[in-house]
Amino acid sequence: MKNLLFNLFLVLLVASCSSRNAMEIDLSGNWNFRIDVDDEGVEGRWFESLLPDLMVLPGSMMEQGLGLEITLETQWTGSIYDSSWFFNPHTEPYRQPGNLMFPFWLTPEKYYAGAAWYQRVVEKPSNWDGERVFLHLERPHWETTVWINESKAGMQNSLSVPHVYDITDLMSKGENVITIRVDNRIKDINVGPDSHSVTDHTQGNWNGIVGDIKLIARPNSYIQNVQVYPDVPSNKVKLIGNLVNKSDRKYHGEIEVSAILANVNVSVPPVLASFPVTIESGEQLVELEFDMGEKVQLWDEFHPAFYRLEVSLKIDAGATDVFRTQFGMRTFTAEGTRFAINGRPVWLRGTVECAAHPLTGYAPMDKEYWKEIYQKAMAFGINHFRFHSWCPPRAAFEAADELGVYLQPEGPFWTNHGTWVGDGLPVDQYIIDECDRILEEYGNHPSFVMFAYGNEPAGRNQIPFLNELVEYWMEKDNRRLYTHAAIGRSWPLAPSNEFIIRAESRGLPWDQRPQSLFDYAERIAPYDVPYVAHEMGQYCVFPDFSEIPKYTGVYQPRNFMMFQAELERKRMGDQARDFFMASGHFQVICYKSEIEASLRTPGNAGTQLLALNDFPGQGSAIVGVTDVFWDAKDYVKPHEFRRFFGTTVPLTRFPKFVYTNKEVLLVEAEVAHFGESPLLNVTPVWKITDENGRVINEGTLPPTNILFGNSELGAIRFPLNFSMEAGKYNLELSFMGFANDWDFWVYPAELPEVADNEIFITDDYNDVAVEILNNGGDVLLLAAGKVEKGKDVVQYFRPVFWNTSWFQMRPPHTLGILTNPNHPAMADFPTDFHSNLQWWELLHNQQVMNLDNFPAEFKPIVQPIDTWFINRKLGLIFEVRVGEGRLLVCSADLESDMENRIVARQMRHSLINYMLSDDFSPAFTVDSDLVAEIFTEGDYDIYDVHTAGSPMDLIPEQ
Repeated sequence: MKNLLFNLFLVLLVASCSSRNAMEIDLSGNWNFRIDVDDEGVEGRWFESLLPDLMVLPGSMMEQGLGLEITLETQWTGSIYDSSWFFNPHTEPYRQPGNLMFPFWLTPEKYYAGAAWYQRVVEKPSNWDGERVFLHLERPHWETTVWINESKAGMQNSLSVPHVYDITDLMSKGENVITIRVDNRIKDINVGPDSHSVTDHTQGNWNGIVGDIKLIARPNSYIQNVQVYPDVPSNKVKLIGNLVNKSDRKYHGEIEVSAILANVNVSVPPVLASFPVTIESGEQLVELEFDMGEKVQLWDEFHPAFYRLEVSLKIDAGATDVFRTQFGMRTFTAEGTRFAINGRPVWLRGTVECAAHPLTGYAPMDKEYWKEIYQKAMAFGINHFRFHSWCPPRAAFEAADELGVYLQPEGPFWTNHGTWVGDGLPVDQYIIDECDRILEEYGNHPSFVMFAYGNEPAGRNQIPFLNELVEYWMEKDNRRLYTHAAIGRSWPLAPSNEFIIRAESRGLPWDQRPQSLFDYAERIAPYDVPYVAHEMGQYCVFPDFSEIPKYTGVYQPRNFMMFQAELERKRMGDQARDFFMASGHFQVICYKSEIEASLRTPGNAGTQLLALNDFPGQGSAIVGVTDVFWDAKDYVKPHEFRRFFGTTVPLTRFPKFVYTNKEVLLVEAEVAHFGESPLLNVTPVWKITDENGRVINEGTLPPTNILFGNSELGAIRFPLNFSMEAGKYNLELSFMGFANDWDFWVYPAELPEVADNEIFITDDYNDVAVEILNNGGDVLLLAAGKVEKGKDVVQYFRPVFWNTSWFQMRPPHTLGILTNPNHPAMADFPTDFHSNLQWWELLHNQQVMNLDNFPAEFKPIVQPIDTWFINRKLGLIFEVRVGEGRLLVCSADLESDMENRIVARQMRHSLINYMLSDDFSPAFTVDSDLVAEIFTEGDYDIYDVHTAGSPMDLIPEQ
């Protein structure tokens, strides 16, 4: 009998859905169109006549090649920190009409910021008489003004939620003309030119309407909105519905509720409930409560069960209205300094989504697109997305609900760089209104677990204003946690924040020798709420020019094309792939080191990478281990990254990574576990292997139970006297399918004496050295501290942060090194082809040499990789013939404190052995003056950013 009633209910439900869906008119297709370049349409009453051009909606002007030609005078939306492109002689070819190649961001074919008009003739169906009629625009960009026939319906300007107009009283029988003016300029309400909701740095400041565009007919008494408040402890759900009665009558009726479990393979009958209701004229709130039953399913990342909710309003006048949404039974709370999902600790493995969607130029509105993005990110271990200064469309929430991804949407605000909050500017009220709209429109989604106003605000009164907003949100809606903003470490904090997103708990202490004892415990100790690392990472990799053909849509990678052309001009085009792979491998080492430190930190709540994928703007921030399309780059596989960024990560604390063979390896083993359940009776296994994979030793740690959070596993102790020669080794720690590993290096404590009297070793390229070379002798030039041509290039061990353009050439300027491990000069110095942790002594704060004038085919033995904005041919170690002799030059320090600098000592030993061997045979002969130039003061084309201090200077006067 129960099944019969349920089946009958489903039949009635389908009939109801079909009936209601039939009361919609899809407005997608051809629209009349006109650009309003001179802003004359309102005064000229364009809504009274037929617009002359055509455009397809949904869509943007950019997508359809509409707009203005891009020139040097184009007024973009976004700050430019480095204006050198506008002035430098070598960028002149890229400033020519028809061949503009901006290095700052991706470039569309055409561009337009201003008013544009869209118009459609629609026939009102006869069966819509007596119904309320709404115009629904899912995502315009961004201010819309609507006229129906010749009457104004109003103006809306949300960047985050649909614009919905009640046009009932303006519609006539038969044909009606809908005219929509869309204006995408920043005007009185300044959300910030770099906010990802509007900026050309990411999605671009496009003009158009995307998503659903439709007319909807509803009865005079209808459900405007329903907010769903799950109460997991009581197993109940509270509904707060906003009912609207546009008539003068009072009605009696019934509200029927259906909640159907979705997305998990669990058989649970639908939850059905009905409630009598009396509807007064006007608007009213109705509060209802119902029980979810004994088999209620909770939502989380491991079990993303959610419910499809239908709320039907039936009144005695015969009208029916249906409101549909989805929700999940879950709690997301702050338990001390960590988050908990349904009471279980959760660690946020996050990435920042910056609205970069190059094919469309805006965030697509379909769920499958978002599922693909999430799934690509989840393969790397991601369980959390922060949407930086913008709010994604409904499809992004629905996809996250289905996949179990924790979301932090934001208001569309980065009120900095020419705007600020808290002083009564128009943006203040807009922030309040827009955040209210976001919470109402998307608040039912279980994936919506965190919220902030936006990014890094400015203003002397920012904290009083935003703190009051946080308190207002907390009182209004307890379904998620709130913070005032995502901020860098110098920004102030709002006292009422339920969690913190700030930049203190990030960074690598590589101003000293690398180790993994460090964590961020001291930095987060002052706080008693969950602390999430703000924009962790930002380690650059060289561009991958093979990515260029993937840009088949609105945006073209003319920045990449320019960088590639410049690399060719600097005669290193054949090294592009090598630079990409070498810098990429080092980038992964940096991410691994920083992420593991975050995981080692007791009480830490998580991290938000900036970002898993590349950021196409702000000077081109190539910081991702995936490209902007979320496709993995060739130097790292998702499963490799997930070893140190997954639910359960084995960890170690190395006091250092470079040893002598008289020392003992002693590391403490740990684990960070945030899986679905505790791991019981675990026996960790460790093993040490050499570069060929041969096992040197292995063992186990004591059996243990691994509970949620951080646990100690024991110490690994192993004497290193087995190693007689310099070598790289690897320690792996594993249990129950989880594994992680770390490279370390062992060097001989004592090196054999080498008779180097056949080599002239000097720190000065003087007449004596030149004479020896001219006479056929061998010279080792240890040039640390003596370099002039190249001293403007600042090399740290860590690579470029974000990019050198956005930060006006703030150091470091290099991306690690490229070398050949098989070069005989490296025979006694085991190395990868890229930077690794043992190179710290030789790279950090060490000089590089500018070899731009050396032969085109010339390649140094060790080549620091320059920032792609300049592409200097750099050398740390190189060899040439001068006269009849042979010269090897090293600009890294191989002389000072050699007792304690065992890596430098080993490199010196390897270079000298090479010079004494038959393999020492430099391939290139150069004039002595070319070498001398490196050590001679001169004007060597020092890079000038041409921008004085403030990013708002944009293009300064020449």
